[in-house]
Amino acid sequence: MHFRLVDQVLQCTPEGAVTVKNVTLAEEYLQDHFPGFHVLPGVFMLEALVQTARLVLEARDQARPGGIPRRMVLGGVRALRYGMFVRPGESLRSEVTLDKETDDGSVVFRANATVLRVAREAGATAIGSAAAASPDTAVSGRFTMRPVRMLHL
Repeated sequence: MHFRLVDQVLQCTPEGAVTVKNVTLAEEYLQDHFPGFHVLPGVFMLEALVQTARLVLEARDQARPGGIPRRMVLGGVRALRYGMFVRPGESLRSEVTLDKETDDGSVVFRANATVLRVAREAGATAIGSAAAASPDTAVSGRFTMRPVRMLHL
């Protein structure tokens, strides 16, 4: 099963990216998490950051001579902190920035995701407009993406 946790790419460069995930009650996993208090699971917040980082990695690969994409997976998570819940009708704005690339091909990212609550008064609907949304930190920290290791049996 594959969950797409990036609905919109606001910015993407070989150094960082900003994306948005719109959370709706139509998403099946929210029915059980939690009954009566539906929120985006924390592991999905992390996965949204990872999917955003993959966009950065693709942009880096395309900028390299040859442009061959690398297969990268989540290698580790450090200092991850959760803050606000993300509920249906809200959006998760994920921002990742490349921190460093190591000799073994791993890439360390700094990440921050905020909750965008669209203001319902005055008919505001635009996500990203300062008048329409107020951000609160949902999750922040650092994580490492590493090349896939092939097992030789």
